[in-house]
Amino acid sequence: MPLPYRPNVGIALFDARGRVLIARRLDDDGPEVIGPGFEWQMPQGGIDADEDAEAAAFRELEEETGVTSARLIGAHPDWLTYEFPPYSGPPHKLGAFRGQRQRWFAMRFEGEEAEIDVTRATESAPQEFSEWRWERLETAIDLVVPFKREVYRSVARVFAGLAGA
Repeated sequence: MPLPYRPNVGIALFDARGRVLIARRLDDDGPEVIGPGFEWQMPQGGIDADEDAEAAAFRELEEETGVTSARLIGAHPDWLTYEFPPYSGPPHKLGAFRGQRQRWFAMRFEGEEAEIDVTRATESAPQEFSEWRWERLETAIDLVVPFKREVYRSVARVFAGLAGA
């Protein structure tokens, strides 16, 4: 029997100019192997037990970026999946899963850029990123690891009209 997918959310956080926030991963996270040149991604994270996906998206956004000044402007109608690449490293919490099953949310950033801090860490949320920038949504597809690209393509298609909304 194949391993299950881990429930997960992804966030396309748009600025006023219609660009999305992407952040550079510090390093691999278990089976989510990051290849050279593909270190960038949009915020994402697991859904806790008994947690609503939308609530998880706002929580993950704050944990990974410090952002609380955001409003929901859309949601992908489908759950999207991706498979982890082959992994032979040390035991890892994601090793119990074959990949991630994600619900993506589009949000509009309404704060000041000083609010964004991808280098912070808390006891429950270690630092995952070293830096961030705004990028065009369609360009983010080529910056993410190849095994997430189909998900990013779908997100870009569905959220394209929201970029400047």
